[in-house]
Amino acid sequence: QVQLVESGGGLVQAGGSLRLSCAASGRTFTNYVMAWFRQAPGKEREFVARISWSSGSTYYSASVKGRFTISRDNAKNTVYLQMNSLRPEDTAVYYCAARSVILSTYDYWGQGTQVTVSS
Repeated sequence: QVQLVESGGGLVQAGGSLRLSCAASGRTFTNYVMAWFRQAPGKEREFVARISWSSGSTYYSASVKGRFTISRDNAKNTVYLQMNSLRPEDTAVYYCAARSVILSTYDYWGQGTQVTVSS
């Protein structure tokens, strides 16, 4: 059974940093794409960043590019989201997700971790 478990959320002041972790288990993720999404109160869930587990190639949304960095540790089966220069508008529940490279939809999701950025 696939499990994605996020951690690392919390309260931080604007301009600060946080690192989120997503521990993945239950299968081999070599041919998977891992991603982070977020959902703010009253808003739709939005894509933040993704990484190919095998190649390490990355892609970011325009709103976080240059401030956030997604990475993975193959030995630990863990994906990270380093968030720098945080802004109040980054406040949201952050979700880790996974999909096969041959699919367009994410079929595995974590439970989410709250990130709150105070002004």
